[in-house]
Amino acid sequence: MSSGGAPALVAKGVRVIRGGKAILRGVDLEACPGEVLGLLGPSGAGKSTLFRVLVGESTPDAGRVMLFGADATRWPLWQRARAGVGYVPQGPSVLWDLSVRENLITFRKIAGLPPQDARLAASVVGLEERLEVRAGELSGGERRRLELARAVTREPKVLICDEPFAGVDPGGAERLGELLRGLADRGTAVLLADHHVTEALRVCTRALLLLDGTIAVSSLAADFPDHPLVRGRYLGTLQVTSRQS
Repeated sequence: MSSGGAPALVAKGVRVIRGGKAILRGVDLEACPGEVLGLLGPSGAGKSTLFRVLVGESTPDAGRVMLFGADATRWPLWQRARAGVGYVPQGPSVLWDLSVRENLITFRKIAGLPPQDARLAASVVGLEERLEVRAGELSGGERRRLELARAVTREPKVLICDEPFAGVDPGGAERLGELLRGLADRGTAVLLADHHVTEALRVCTRALLLLDGTIAVSSLAADFPDHPLVRGRYLGTLQVTSRQS
């Protein structure tokens, strides 16, 4: 549940044009401390494009991104990370040839963080028994948990997760959901996008529907599936994807 304080992350009128086509057409959103905000929508709606703008991987053609009240539109990814933004990208980002332990230690070194017991960080996502396993030998769900462990080890004030439940089995999805809710309960603003709607809505406080490059619906997560536009333009055409272990 939102703490009711000032938004940690704000997007105002964000527009992105690629190849002469408007991918985002003036997106507005606010993510507040203590809530899990779901950004949902069909493939190609622009969710990943928006996330790359929010974390600083790309710059919008128009609009602003505000972090903790400051204009961060031109801040690069590393500056936003230092300000407290964590990011779990859609594609794999583990160091395949390193063990779970080495991945966690290396990430903290790169981020300029002091050493920490890798077992403690791994235990947060249930990987404490896999510390010496090479990341390339983990299952898809385990790799996703490792990526999340790396992101939360910085204790981010804002955590942006692109497809956190991708490739994760139902038990693992429940564990990840509990972790994300726990972060929100401790004051983190969590923003996620995922095609596994049931899992996403189970975790989220609020949900947004991104359609045709704009936010078409904003509602409480519990009310989201019953909105006519959600049913007609999104859930009615959604293809359910199979899970991996």
